[in-house]
Amino acid sequence: MEHMIQLHIEKLSEGVYLATSDEVQGLVAQGRTIQETIEIARDIAKKLIESQSGASTTRLLPASEAFDYPLIIAT
Repeated sequence: MEHMIQLHIEKLSEGVYLATSDEVQGLVAQGRTIQETIEIARDIAKKLIESQSGASTTRLLPASEAFDYPLIIAT
């Protein structure tokens, strides 16, 4: 089953990127690039979701065929 979560990614003063999510408790990922940070966050989120599947936590909704994606365009 696929789940869609929102990541918050910010560039830190040390030059690395940090990803967190309000939807998956405990998700914190850090990488040298945005792509690396997203890949690490995906792995961590998968493990956290699997470990919390038996707990009485808020369930994530399955990903749907259509969704909104935040796209930032610099001009």
